[in-house]
Amino acid sequence: MYVIRFSQHNFIYSMSNSEVPKAAHEALAPISGSPFAKQERVIDWGRDDPEARLGFRNGRFTTASPTLSFLAAGLLTALFYTILTLSLQRGGDEARWFAEMFLKRGPCPYPTVLLFFWAVCLLFFKWRKIKLQKRVLNLSFLPMEPEFVLTATTARAVRERMGQMVDNPHHFLLLNRIDLALANLHNIGNPADVATILKIQSENDEAQMASSYGLVHGFMWTIPVLGFIGTVLGLSEAIGSFARVIQAGGDMEQIRSSLQNVTGGLATAFETTLIALVCAMIIQLMISFIQAGESRFLDDCNEVCHKQIAGRLRISKS
Repeated sequence: MYVIRFSQHNFIYSMSNSEVPKAAHEALAPISGSPFAKQERVIDWGRDDPEARLGFRNGRFTTASPTLSFLAAGLLTALFYTILTLSLQRGGDEARWFAEMFLKRGPCPYPTVLLFFWAVCLLFFKWRKIKLQKRVLNLSFLPMEPEFVLTATTARAVRERMGQMVDNPHHFLLLNRIDLALANLHNIGNPADVATILKIQSENDEAQMASSYGLVHGFMWTIPVLGFIGTVLGLSEAIGSFARVIQAGGDMEQIRSSLQNVTGGLATAFETTLIALVCAMIIQLMISFIQAGESRFLDDCNEVCHKQIAGRLRISKS
């Protein structure tokens, strides 16, 4: 048998040469780059998070900042309409038709496009934040030796190690969950209680993930409504123009002019709905893709907590 003794940030293996063969000595030797050896920071939230790097207030874990996303959406919307204006002036028939669909179909396409780009920017920043969170899964903050167990003493060293590897563990979903469990280890009398804490925090993280899509889901409801409003406005315009056609009587010039307004109103009615439905469809596809990736990330976090934390707990009475 061998004895593991904790000393500051290193594990010391104490055993007799006559008791343990050479192969066992090699197997029990501290591995190169021990997780408890001091090293440079691996992940810096302030440097790697896209919102923090630009000086904006961070959303919690994978929640994107509405402010930064709105500013980015405003720039994209301005650029989009600038390109459409140039296409209307210099483009071919197809380019002019596409530009007119956004520029000459009433007021509804403008907020629709803005909300669309706002949702796209929110989802883009969220995707980047999920990628940053996933990097934590590759960190080795626990010794790989199967004999290592978590106690009140070693838990403190693990927390210190996490603080060395990242600038603030509470910025990262997995490390925050682990840190909360280990911080309460001193007051826990049963390993099952730690598993309970991890389970509760896992449920909180899932609720946090669901709530982070709240604004985008709101846009998913608003954009089709804007399309229906455009439809109503277009039909109202077409009906009013048709009434003027009837009033024109036999004057062919007035009839021709009124019919142009009728067709214009119908175009507004159908094309505003088309724009809204296409935008909503693209956003829904993006939500499904990103949400699936985030769900897999949460599953990976649960697996790490189960295998590396709950499965290696021992309560020390000293």
